[in-house]
Amino acid sequence: MKWTAPKIAALKGRQKIAMLTAGDATTARLIDAAGIPCVLVGDSLGMTMLGYHSTIPVTLEQMLHHTAAVVRGVEHALVITDLPFMSYQASIEQAMLSAGRAIKEAGADAVKVEGGAMRADTIRALVANGIPVLAHIGILPQSVKAAGGYKVQGKTEEGARQLMADAKAVAEAGAFAVVLEGMPADVAGAITAAIDIPTIGIGAGPQCDGQVLVVHDLLGLTTGHVPKFAKRYADIGAAMSAAFAAYKGEVESGAFPSDEYTYRGDKP
Repeated sequence: MKWTAPKIAALKGRQKIAMLTAGDATTARLIDAAGIPCVLVGDSLGMTMLGYHSTIPVTLEQMLHHTAAVVRGVEHALVITDLPFMSYQASIEQAMLSAGRAIKEAGADAVKVEGGAMRADTIRALVANGIPVLAHIGILPQSVKAAGGYKVQGKTEEGARQLMADAKAVAEAGAFAVVLEGMPADVAGAITAAIDIPTIGIGAGPQCDGQVLVVHDLLGLTTGHVPKFAKRYADIGAAMSAAFAAYKGEVESGAFPSDEYTYRGDKP
């Protein structure tokens, strides 16, 4: 079965939704084989794969390149791609052109845009033109410079009310689901109960309809600061480091390649 945006939306209240990020075909294939229904090509790949310090430098061309690779690795999962910073904010027309390229050229099934009520008209226009949209409220990584950092949102009554208004606005505009990032669990729970579309939490507690993690955090590949909410399920980074060191040692000692890894001809 191929997952679609309507099928994901229909899971609200029936089944918790797992989502992971991916930026290459191999990772996407393994995520898809695990039965995870949603793969997000997040602009977090700017930090995890491209070496940037934030998502802001990521270009639309880079997102299209990585999205196409993920699409080639997936059979069943819904592939959602982030529209990167300044590829949709300037106008609805710009958003339409960027999202259209993500769907038509890269093969994405849906796009994600950051922002609440201020983004409702954009979401409405995209959906009206056949492009499924995953909304994103709370901490907005593309607005980190204006916010002065990655600060938890909704900690005050006024902040919680604004998040609720944002969630209702994107739901009414036609988003099939909404990411809730970096907010108190009770605020996320209230939003989840108040809207008819699934909420996908990241640092928003257990009451959301689903969860998303950056795959590099999950696998122990992240260096430096790791967010509180990012549970490590494996330490692949340590295993890779050990393998690289073992390879170096065997090459330098002459132990690799041994006869087992060497071709031989028919001559005596």
